[in-house]
Amino acid sequence: MPDTMTEPTISAQPLRRRARDRLKGRQPEAAALAEVRALIGTPGLDGHRRDLLIEYLHRLNDHWHGLFERHLVALAAEMRLSMAEVYEVASFYHHFEVLKDDARRAASHGARVHSRSAASWPAAEALLARARELLGAEVQVLAAPCIGRCEQAPAALVGQRGLGQATVEALVKASNQALTQEGSAPAAIAKIAFDDYVQAGGYALAQAVARGERDAESILATLEHAGLRGLGGAGFPTGRKWRIVREQPVPRYLAVNIDEGEPGTFKDRWYLERDPHRFLEGVLIAAQVVGVSRVYIYLRDEYPECRAILAQAIADLQAAPGLRELLPETQLRRGAGAYICGEESAMLESIEGKRGEPRLRPPYIAQVGLFGRPTLEHNFETLYWVRDILARGADWFAAQGRHGRQGTALVSASAGACGCPASSGRRPASRCAS
Repeated sequence: MPDTMTEPTISAQPLRRRARDRLKGRQPEAAALAEVRALIGTPGLDGHRRDLLIEYLHRLNDHWHGLFERHLVALAAEMRLSMAEVYEVASFYHHFEVLKDDARRAASHGARVHSRSAASWPAAEALLARARELLGAEVQVLAAPCIGRCEQAPAALVGQRGLGQATVEALVKASNQALTQEGSAPAAIAKIAFDDYVQAGGYALAQAVARGERDAESILATLEHAGLRGLGGAGFPTGRKWRIVREQPVPRYLAVNIDEGEPGTFKDRWYLERDPHRFLEGVLIAAQVVGVSRVYIYLRDEYPECRAILAQAIADLQAAPGLRELLPETQLRRGAGAYICGEESAMLESIEGKRGEPRLRPPYIAQVGLFGRPTLEHNFETLYWVRDILARGADWFAAQGRHGRQGTALVSASAGACGCPASSGRRPASRCAS
């Protein structure tokens, strides 16, 4: 009898995997999807951007006072990410709280009391105990590390409002206001507004650079002669850093780190509350000299008022004829309470929507940085001094005492005493005694 079995036919065409129409694992509920879409909006042609994951988590966390698992599942489906990718980011940052779906609804808002300063520890402990007693379960009262208000200790952060020299009465009042103004952004106005800054000669230097009246080489030489170094802690020469990034292929990016978390590092907030446009003029000058096409500003989540100030300052600049053309695409990103993001490469990872973990080097971020592009990274205060150095000259800045020498202080040309005993009306020290 002939064998009826035949050899299997092997197709010359490669096997193609069927595209999945849904992710593996738990599927999103219709109600949770609707709730997530209401907060993050509809996706573009290419879907939701991966780098906005942390921003979306903030929206969910602000609205629901926690990250419920059903919303994380829905967010993963909307962004076409695995649940593991979303969960590992949500669970990494201290200001996010992942909750089971059957958990009791989260507290209406949170209050964080700074209790780690030696100078204010007894008062903060008493404030914590009394606040928990008066506010009960409706408000989650937490003992927190540095919230960037060391000169105002005891300090607290209630929802989206910072409190300096906090008392029990002030904390309770702020909590009651947060109950009636859920999710509302804080009202905050810089001491030096856009019109005042321009009338006093602000942005004239940035415009002169744009017109070619101040060439890039002379600016780099001035910064080098002045001895300006990175004021985020590393102390790398600013002029040399600009030269290195300037030599890299385009596109180049600028990332600004305003997420210092050591006790005493309130100086960035102090300057930002008073004169945000001096910093933004430094951004404009750096962008033009280095050839930057995109700017990312990474701001501490503990500074909600500063976020409102900076957002308004950027909007004012974008609306001003003759200046908006100089400002590259600028995105304001919000930290989430991770101390490690004060390190430059960890901050870049966070901006990309990932866990804020430092990268191995080399390559250095000046060569392969944000989204794989050459990146100029600076602390807020470094850029804050660029305008004054270029306007007053390198010798003026160098005469104040070169940065990096312990105990030196620079008299601010635009601000008064910060209220910190350690600064005595001079430039606030990076790590003050308060």
